[in-house]
Amino acid sequence: MLIGTVKGPGENPHEFNFITTNNNQARIGEFVYYSVNDGENDLNIVGTIIERRLVRNLPDSFLADPNTPPSLVSSLIGLSEEGVEIYEIAVETIGYFNNTLNDFVNPRIPPNPGQPVFLTSNEMLARMLSPRQKGEQGGAHIGSLLTRRKDEVPVVLSVKDVVSTHLAILASTGAGKSYLAGVLIEELLKPYNRAAILIVDPHGEYSTLQDIHQHQVFSEAGYKPEIRIFQPGKIKVRISTLTESDISYLLPEMTEKMRTLLSQAYRAVLNRKGADRGTWGFADLMDEVFHLRHEDESGKGGGNIPTIDALEWRLKRRFEHSQIFSDSEHIPLEDLFNPGQCTILQLSEIEENEQQVIVGALLRRTNKARMSTVRGNLQNADESLPYPVFVLLEEAHRYAPAGQQVVSTNILKQILSEGRKFGVGIGLITQRPGKLDQDVLSQCMTQFIMRIVNPIDQQTIASSVEGAGRRLLDELPALTKGQVIVSGVAVNTPVLCAVRQRTTRHGGETIDAPTEWQKYFSKKAVAERERNRGVLVKPQPKADDREEWEV
Repeated sequence: MLIGTVKGPGENPHEFNFITTNNNQARIGEFVYYSVNDGENDLNIVGTIIERRLVRNLPDSFLADPNTPPSLVSSLIGLSEEGVEIYEIAVETIGYFNNTLNDFVNPRIPPNPGQPVFLTSNEMLARMLSPRQKGEQGGAHIGSLLTRRKDEVPVVLSVKDVVSTHLAILASTGAGKSYLAGVLIEELLKPYNRAAILIVDPHGEYSTLQDIHQHQVFSEAGYKPEIRIFQPGKIKVRISTLTESDISYLLPEMTEKMRTLLSQAYRAVLNRKGADRGTWGFADLMDEVFHLRHEDESGKGGGNIPTIDALEWRLKRRFEHSQIFSDSEHIPLEDLFNPGQCTILQLSEIEENEQQVIVGALLRRTNKARMSTVRGNLQNADESLPYPVFVLLEEAHRYAPAGQQVVSTNILKQILSEGRKFGVGIGLITQRPGKLDQDVLSQCMTQFIMRIVNPIDQQTIASSVEGAGRRLLDELPALTKGQVIVSGVAVNTPVLCAVRQRTTRHGGETIDAPTEWQKYFSKKAVAERERNRGVLVKPQPKADDREEWEV
């Protein structure tokens, strides 16, 4: 479809401007093309509309009376209604689509002034924008191109690139980030993907994924996805998987002297256990602290008894009756990860510092198992993990906060930089990109960016996220719920996408407070409360009391 005519070069070398009267089609984020010959082949050079401005319009006097249509005034003086407004459109060149490479190639041949510009067809876009097609193995259909009608141009991600190079979902509260994550998980569990997924869920939003069992689209002969949920009482971490930093991080108000003594005791446990380092527990650590007391009483410690007492008290307070940290129990990796299985860790009732230690310990075990399996150097004490896995972290800024050093940050950085080689994919979800460690964010090579109005968060995205054009990021405040900018290696070029409808229920809906308040006074709710506590009969006042009231 012919949409306009090239005017000339744009502000930057990879931009050009064209003139059009078609305001409805020339929308920000829309795709157009012009044709050139490189000496061998005719090429359709595709570009994205990044800016538009009105260069000729009706005089202000035509618009002064809101009760008189401007078209009527213009027709009375002999101007036709069509073609009165003229727009200058700025386009950022992407290139022609190479079917062999399955990607865009920019030949750097600019259009000539006067050359026609065409609107890219739905079929052409569906073939070019997405590395995979809808329903194809290794594809994840998350929605459709926002500038076209619903489902005309599906947006399909490359799951291989999502898992191997990591992703980030960034959005303000209520923009639909958890909904989008649910759509992505559904796609990963479809028969053409069958992924092994772990979700760290601090708010209990993902339990509705169990609805998958009710829908046939997720099942195939010999395959049916499984959803496993571990609630706080079932989450166990074996103490021997904790590092010295983990233990110190869990103990409140540690002095440097306490840290030094803890380090001595921790190293002594590892040295004593030797090859059986994975079998020690709380009692072994307390034994080594007791030995430090014995040395001190023998005159070798230099008066450390009060400090040792304080350290012992902190250790007992944290670990002696812990419901999470155990001498022998932990969740085996084969229970957490299996192809076609999504495991949800619900951490809503667990303290934040314990959440960070749990996540750090699990990521270390997962990364070590994948490294050992890929390198083929498994030992008797090692866990194996013979397939790639994907870990999705909701509220990711808890586990890698900007400007703070928590125990889960370093292992996250290690996996994000090395996980591609060993098949450990990470997905980060946060409503405050500015509060997320920038080294962590910058290593996520696929980005889903939804409505964000905070200027600090917008600046963080612009400086830390690669692949999204600055002009496209200008659209962030204008995006509505369910609209997302998809950028990075999982798509062939950044696109504006309308997220598809979920098959399962969404578990993160905003609570309607007035409705809930009204329910409290409903007959059913009142009757239920009376059944639970018995009908309270107001006692009659005594005669003496009545006289008092009358006074």
